[in-house]
Amino acid sequence: MRAVLQRVSSARVVVAGEVVGELTRPGLVALVGVTHDDGPAQVDTLARKIADLRILHGERSVLDEGAPVLVVSQFTLYADTRKGRRPSWNAAAPGPVAEPVVEQVVQALRDRGVEVATGRFGADMAVELVNDGPVTILLDV
Repeated sequence: MRAVLQRVSSARVVVAGEVVGELTRPGLVALVGVTHDDGPAQVDTLARKIADLRILHGERSVLDEGAPVLVVSQFTLYADTRKGRRPSWNAAAPGPVAEPVVEQVVQALRDRGVEVATGRFGADMAVELVNDGPVTILLDV
């Protein structure tokens, strides 16, 4: 499982003109990619990292601040661009496998007391965010 975390002052996801997920105060955007063999251990580790990493202002975490997280599925995090000009997506789990795993990450964060907003799995999403810092962290679990 792979995630890109971005510290933001605000963010939102729009699908077909409708806001489906939004952060109106500082928090994190988590772009989450799933590969074929991801399961409960990876879900737990990723949720723990997102909640506990001290990457907010003052070296504080999402849990320390009560900050929200916007989780957006992103299979393109598993793009293989080593050959040619067209990325391969073979390492990304297919939708029927990936969608429940992303939902498990969302639930694991909520179980930790984190306020979570989401995008819409498989939709053509417009993700708008205001980077704070900028702070961008790559997690590979």
